[in-house]
Amino acid sequence: MTMLRKLGSALLATLAFAGLASAQKWQALKHEPSFPVGAIALLSDGTVLLHEEQDSTPQKWYKLTPDDTGSYLNGTIKPIASLPVIGGVQYAPFYFGSVVLPDGRYVIEGGEYNLGNADWTNLGAIYDPVKNKWTAVTAPAGWSTIGDAQSVILPTTAGTYMQANCCSTQMALFNPKTLKWTPTGTGKADWNDEEGWTLLPDGNVLTVDAYVNSGSGKNNTEIYNTAKGTWSSAGSTPEQLWGSSTHEVGPAVLLPNGTVFATGANDSGAGHTAIYNTKTAKWSKGPDFPPVKGVSDLDAADAPGALEINGNAIIMTSPGFGGTGAVFFEWNGTKLSVLAGPPNGPTDSSFYGHFLELPTGQLLFSDFSSDLEVFTPKGTYKTAWAPTITSVPTTLTHGKSYVVKGTQFSGQALGGVYGDDFQDATNWALVRITNTASKHVVYAKTTFPSSYSVQSGTKAESTNFAVPAGIETGASTLQVVTNGIPSAAVAVTVN
Repeated sequence: MTMLRKLGSALLATLAFAGLASAQKWQALKHEPSFPVGAIALLSDGTVLLHEEQDSTPQKWYKLTPDDTGSYLNGTIKPIASLPVIGGVQYAPFYFGSVVLPDGRYVIEGGEYNLGNADWTNLGAIYDPVKNKWTAVTAPAGWSTIGDAQSVILPTTAGTYMQANCCSTQMALFNPKTLKWTPTGTGKADWNDEEGWTLLPDGNVLTVDAYVNSGSGKNNTEIYNTAKGTWSSAGSTPEQLWGSSTHEVGPAVLLPNGTVFATGANDSGAGHTAIYNTKTAKWSKGPDFPPVKGVSDLDAADAPGALEINGNAIIMTSPGFGGTGAVFFEWNGTKLSVLAGPPNGPTDSSFYGHFLELPTGQLLFSDFSSDLEVFTPKGTYKTAWAPTITSVPTTLTHGKSYVVKGTQFSGQALGGVYGDDFQDATNWALVRITNTASKHVVYAKTTFPSSYSVQSGTKAESTNFAVPAGIETGASTLQVVTNGIPSAAVAVTVN
C-alpha cells in the first residue's frame, strides 16, 4: 500500500463524469428492452438487473451493461438465468424484498403475487452473477408468508441482511454462507405490511407505522436498534401518513443534512409529509403535496423516491391510490418543487415507478413498460459528501483482487427507496477504472464492504475489488463511487 498521488486532470474528468452543473432531463435508453420492466438492481460490478414484470413470465430476468465509456444510455440488455422451480412451484414473483449481499450476489424473498396470482409467497432465491445461476432459499422457520416485505443490509461489519414478513411483526437476519435465518425485531408495535425502512446515520432503522388503526398511536413511528435487535417508538408524526383504507404510505428519504423526508398517502385530499431530525430525534410537519394543473389529491401511496446527487429528494406522486397522472416533486430541505416527468408520466400511477441510483450520478427509472428512462438531476454534489481514497495499490494486475481504503464508502443514504414492494439500496462502493489512453471505463467487482453505515464521516472504511481479466493495460485512473458520487481519481497502472 502507498499514499496516493492525485491527478488534477483526472479530478476534472471525475467532475465531468458526475454531471457537474448538469441540466435536468429524461432520456430513453438507446437500446430499449422488448419487455415491461419493474424491479431494477445495481450489482457490484456496475451492471443492472432488470425484472420482466408481466403475468405470464415474471420468472425472467435480464442484465443491462453500460458501454465502454460507462454510459447506461448506450448500454446493452441481455437475458440471464430465469428463476428456479422450487418444490414443484415456479418462483415468479411481483413485489418482493431484495438486497445485494456483501459477497456480490443478489437475493429476492417472497412476493405479493406469484405467476400473476395473489399469493404472499414465502419462496426466495439468490442470484450468483459469476455462475449465472439462481439458488433457492428456504424461508425462516414458521413463516408461511413473506409477501411484499421490506429488507435492508444492516451497517454491521459483516453486513447483515434483515428481511421482514409482511403479514406479521416477524423479521429475521440471514446468513448468506449457511442460508439460515435468526429471528430478530422484538417489540414491533404493528404489522410490517406496507411500511418502508430507512437506514439512519447512527446505524439504526426508521419506519412509519401503517397498521395502527385508531387511538393516539395512529401516527406512531418506530426505530429498530441494530445492536439490541429490538423496536421502540420514535415518536409521532404531526399528521397521519398512511391511507386509512389502503394502509399505503410513501417513501422516506434521508438527506445529507441528517433529516428524513417522510411522505404519505391520503384516501381523500393531499398527501401529507413529515420531517424527522436524526440529531434531535424529533418530528416536525412537512408540506402537503400541492395541487398541480387542477389535480388536488396528489399523494405517495406506494411510490418511489431517491436521494439525488445534488442532495435533494425526488418523489413520485399521483392522484390517490392507483390514480394515473403522475407528478414528480423535489424536496431540497426547505421547499417542495414540481419537476418535469418522463413521457409515460401522464398515464402512470405512483406505484408503477422504480428509481435506481447509477454510478454516473443519474437515476434509472422503470414503470412496468418497455420505456426505461435515465433521469439526470440538475446540479451536483458537495465535495464533503464524496468518498475519499486513502490507500490502494498503484499497480494492478488483471484478474487479481485488492483492497481499497478510505472514508464515506457507504454514501449519504440508501439511495433509491420505496417501501415494502421494492428495495434497491446502493449504499456500498463501486470501483471504476478508466484507461487514460482509450478513455474506456470498467467496473471492478467489489465485495465485502467493511461497513454499510451512511453519513459515516471520517470513519475508516474499505472494500475488496477484483480487476476484470479483460481490462485494458497501461496508465489508468481509479475512483470509488457510491450512489453516483465519485472520489477524486487516483493514478494506477494496470499490468
